[in-house]
Amino acid sequence: MKTHDFYYDLPEELIAQTPLQQRDSSRMLVLDKETGEWEHRHFFDLPAFLRPGDCLILNNSRVLPARLLGAKEGTGGACEVLLLKDKGEKTWECLVRPGRRLRPGARITFGDGALTAEIVGETEGGGRLVRFEYEGIFLEVLERLGKMPLPPYIKEELQDQERYQTVYSKVSGSAAAPTAGLHFTPQLLEQIRGMGIGIGYVTLHVGLGTFRPVQAEDVLDHEMHSEYCEIPQETADLINETKAKGGRVICVGTTSCRTIESWAAEDGTMRACSGWTKIFIYPGYKFKVLDALVTNFHLPESTLVMLVSALAGREHVLAAYEEAVKERYRFFSFGDAMFIH
Repeated sequence: MKTHDFYYDLPEELIAQTPLQQRDSSRMLVLDKETGEWEHRHFFDLPAFLRPGDCLILNNSRVLPARLLGAKEGTGGACEVLLLKDKGEKTWECLVRPGRRLRPGARITFGDGALTAEIVGETEGGGRLVRFEYEGIFLEVLERLGKMPLPPYIKEELQDQERYQTVYSKVSGSAAAPTAGLHFTPQLLEQIRGMGIGIGYVTLHVGLGTFRPVQAEDVLDHEMHSEYCEIPQETADLINETKAKGGRVICVGTTSCRTIESWAAEDGTMRACSGWTKIFIYPGYKFKVLDALVTNFHLPESTLVMLVSALAGREHVLAAYEEAVKERYRFFSFGDAMFIH
């Protein structure tokens, strides 16, 4: 199975640069995973495809405003630090630029000087270990000084940082948004609850690896990045009850899908757990829990196109993507949605 088997041609102007004014007014391509048939709807039509007794599983991870713009002490040169992973004791693994000027010993100041940092080490992948100095709570300092780490294909500045958060985001830790959930409004979630559909939450902190292209020519040679995830007891119970009563487990986003598929038993039962996952889902994978998926349109040749192809078949998915391009859908993080059932 070759990476290029998951290529499709996308005109650059179809990459959405800004979110729509109303979250649930996005278009939604509804794809039947068995027949490959599709229909064109809007996201606010999603309840029409749900049934009492189903459950929705949402990723409640919240994006860290992890992009810090500062100046190098001594020279005043502009620099940028992107937080990747908390290593403890006020030290983070980060990406920095310009890398050649930010070697161990370099110091950086941010904003009003309420945050300073020192480069204390280097990592194998060319990153840096950065120790921060601040008063108070780091997350509150970040909320004040940090910017959203938007994907590299988004060139526009985001006017409202909350538009890169889901309305149910709760647990800070992601380097990127679980974007399938950006379409939900509180009102739509209440409507769904009122239909007798369970709503459960998992947490998967999305890593920057989600944007890294697959370099391997053969799919099986690709190594996935690891991401931290949690499944609480009430969500495990909801999934088990839904399955026992014949309902469908519908994941919102590939992150929710990867979380529950990582920890499900072979018979499809769930238990509360937490840990790191590197699960790689591609055609041939047998889903243990997931029945249907709400997702966005993904980058060509990405592991996420491979995941949706595992669910609906590569030919069906690429044909649906071709249709979406023809119909001028909006693609990627701020783009339109798919419902695969």
